[in-house]
Amino acid sequence: MVKVYGIKNCDTVKKAMKWLAAQGLDPQLHDYRTDGLDPVWLAEMADKLGWENLVNKRSTTWRGLADEVKNHLTKERALEVLTEQPTLIKRPIVIKNDQVLLGFNEAEYQTLR
Repeated sequence: MVKVYGIKNCDTVKKAMKWLAAQGLDPQLHDYRTDGLDPVWLAEMADKLGWENLVNKRSTTWRGLADEVKNHLTKERALEVLTEQPTLIKRPIVIKNDQVLLGFNEAEYQTLR
């Protein structure tokens, strides 16, 4: 089983889920909107992936943030903002056993087998 964290209506999450299913990897979606977001888990992901990598600076949510927030983002503040606005988290986060991948990259996903 592969755990996929994101939002079900995100095109990239859909693409990842479809690809993983086609490989027989049984993806299970954890939707931040319906299943919630654990701040402890988010901090662990920030440690593994780097908090800067978790922030989706191409998102509509990012563009809507105040410049004060965007220009003075620290790890602690980023984790607060990501917890408050999970749509700001780059998607998907894919976990299988001890492997953690961010975004959709088919070449990287090949390593999940």
